[in-house]
Amino acid sequence: MSDFTDVTYEVENGLAWITINRPDRYNAFRARTVDELVKSFKKAWGSSEVGAIALTGAGEKAFCSGGDQKQRMETGDYGPSDSGLFEVEALHRVIRDVPKPVIAAVNGVAVGGGHVLHLLCDLSIAADHAIFGQNGPRVGSFDAGLGTGYLARAIGEKRAREIWFLCRRYSAEQALDWGLVNKVVPGDQLRAEVRAWADEILQLSPTALKVLKQSLNADTEHFIAQGNMAYSTLKLFGESAEAIEGISAFNEKRKPDFSKFRGA
Repeated sequence: MSDFTDVTYEVENGLAWITINRPDRYNAFRARTVDELVKSFKKAWGSSEVGAIALTGAGEKAFCSGGDQKQRMETGDYGPSDSGLFEVEALHRVIRDVPKPVIAAVNGVAVGGGHVLHLLCDLSIAADHAIFGQNGPRVGSFDAGLGTGYLARAIGEKRAREIWFLCRRYSAEQALDWGLVNKVVPGDQLRAEVRAWADEILQLSPTALKVLKQSLNADTEHFIAQGNMAYSTLKLFGESAEAIEGISAFNEKRKPDFSKFRGA
């Protein structure tokens, strides 16, 4: 982990803290960030010292603002990775598959792909200043797998459609009311609250927790296949004029004009 640039990994009394460390980009992820996150989760998975995992972002402004749109505009992709692939689906998979409870410590903005990451964690505890929402249709992107189907399971169809179709921003209290998070605490108490929840988890049977997590996951496994298919479509869509208009508008800080793409 000593060669990491985008993620920090530390273990404190049975709890592994995985922190996206790109506060200058609101902890947006590029391909390298995703690689380091996957490696961190696998490290925690294989460690007998770890019984629970916390995922958070550096600083107080952002948990994760999703894919790095500046990187996407600059290079047309999310930058180089170990495999040559953008392994975000592998990241989603490992968060679900790691046989230890994962707690999202949402310390600020959780939008776009960052919103999906907190959703996939087993539990979410939010600072009272946290902001939630989706961004895909605004920037020429989408998540048509776990980020939609599993979201609807968590909060209901109507609310999931609202989040995706309007791209609004929601407060931590609204997220709590909708069932998007488990608890909201003052920002300066977030880390301590996650620690307290982890300490309760660490008193329980790890094998029982493993089987319970796998059992809970089983009902939504089909969203993985849908996500893989959607990701293939997203690669093609990302090269279209419509998607380019979305990302260009985002980086130019203007409203996108999608009106000419409504006919088909």
